[in-house]
Amino acid sequence: MLHKAAPVGLKELVSALDLRLPMGAFNGSTVCGPDLTTLSEVLIPEAAAREALARFDAEGIDAWVFAGGGWHLRDPSTPYTDLERRTLRAEPDVVADLTPFLSEAAKIVGVSRDHARLAALEASLAADLGGRAAVHRSQAYYLDVTPPGTDKGGFVRDIGCRLGIRPERIATLGDAGNDVAMFRASGLSIAMGNAEAAVKEAAGAVTADNDSDGFAEAIERFVLAAV
Repeated sequence: MLHKAAPVGLKELVSALDLRLPMGAFNGSTVCGPDLTTLSEVLIPEAAAREALARFDAEGIDAWVFAGGGWHLRDPSTPYTDLERRTLRAEPDVVADLTPFLSEAAKIVGVSRDHARLAALEASLAADLGGRAAVHRSQAYYLDVTPPGTDKGGFVRDIGCRLGIRPERIATLGDAGNDVAMFRASGLSIAMGNAEAAVKEAAGAVTADNDSDGFAEAIERFVLAAV
């Protein structure tokens, strides 16, 4: 199980699916057990975290900082905060200043209704950070800054080593640009029907969208058929 959210966001999935193996949070930069204890964690270098936050502020884009197990933000009334509440089943820590959390940031997210603006910022911020952090949109409205060298592909390789599973025996499903690295590290890659065209092109198969039981279809049509 790999999730973009904080470990706390995996709690209900663990219970509902009776998960018993290690899982990835923050796009794979944090690996935790089914009891949500941290098994390994890589943080964003503080200088890169400060630069990313300053860039979001300069662009007038709301920023969230995930650090020390918490979700920190300055304005809880901004767009998509309620969506993240529902995703995490947790409340944010509302603070006046995000900078004290940058020394232990696992993920920083730029949040905006202006999807085109985030798309343009994705490339320029990645260039500015120069490999000191990974910069990818996990949704059209979320621009994630995560530790360098810890993309979803790295998580797939790490979890394969932990569990003794060869890459060709791993299936991955995703719908966002940052899932392409995960596709490349697995033997069977499946894009959701709601994914952008470039994501679909990078996958070995395409299923229905998230609102049409695409995950279940993928398991039945592609994963179980390959067993």
